[in-house]
Amino acid sequence: MGTTEVLTAPSSPWQNGVAERFVGTLRLELLDHTIVLNDRHLRRLLFAFVEYYHEDRTDLRLCKDTPLGRPTEPRAEGPTAVVAHPGSEGCTPATPGAAA
Repeated sequence: MGTTEVLTAPSSPWQNGVAERFVGTLRLELLDHTIVLNDRHLRRLLFAFVEYYHEDRTDLRLCKDTPLGRPTEPRAEGPTAVVAHPGSEGCTPATPGAAA
């Protein structure tokens, strides 16, 4: 891939944009919505978030794929139907009082 390692000063973490972006995402998507109970709980949350970040979280730079890649489902041939799920009535244009 042509990547190279770039060392940053230990007292200047803002020099590393990748680490800053990850920490910002971690705070925004996990820590701002979670009450951490203790060190063990935080460690478990962090390991689960890193696993999610690499395996399930999509990235626009990777054409909406995950860093580790994921299998894609083939598109259905011919016409397809939209299936309504219980409790999703508020998402459809047929909601009472909604403009048509």
